[in-house]
Amino acid sequence: MSLFVRALNPAVRRTAVRLANRGYASETTTTAAASGGKLIVNFALPHQTVLKNHEVHQVDMAAVSGDLGVLSDHVPTIEQLKPGVLDIIGEGGASTKYFVSGGFAIMNPNSVLNINAVEAFKLEDLDAQSVASNLAESQRLLTNAKDEAAKEAAAIEVELYESIQAALAGKSK
Repeated sequence: MSLFVRALNPAVRRTAVRLANRGYASETTTTAAASGGKLIVNFALPHQTVLKNHEVHQVDMAAVSGDLGVLSDHVPTIEQLKPGVLDIIGEGGASTKYFVSGGFAIMNPNSVLNINAVEAFKLEDLDAQSVASNLAESQRLLTNAKDEAAKEAAAIEVELYESIQAALAGKSK
């Protein structure tokens, strides 16, 4: 039992523990029946809704806690996304890959996955030469930074461009 749950009053604690006790997706039958075995994805950016109530087979993402694949009836979770590839795999196996700079993915008990990203672009729309030149410039800025704030900003840029470069090369970073 988590420290947080131990701080709840006893009546609320019993409910919280009961709700938190979920098994693996293959072990749950009540949610499978409720979701119809479908994973519904909502994918939004601050300025655009990319997908809304879109049925898919699987979503693979780069999370701070590690790479994650989500199918219908996945255990509810909240994941912080790191810069990397978001792969949305349709029912027929067709895959659409996006590079996301970060955000959050929230898997709900009803097999609805909400993804909120700060920025996202289709992987096919990114230019490898532009990424390489911007990475070189960011590395130069990092090397020549005069203060900590400039070093931190340049280090973030380097991490981002290295992640994009790895995504374009088909490797996860």
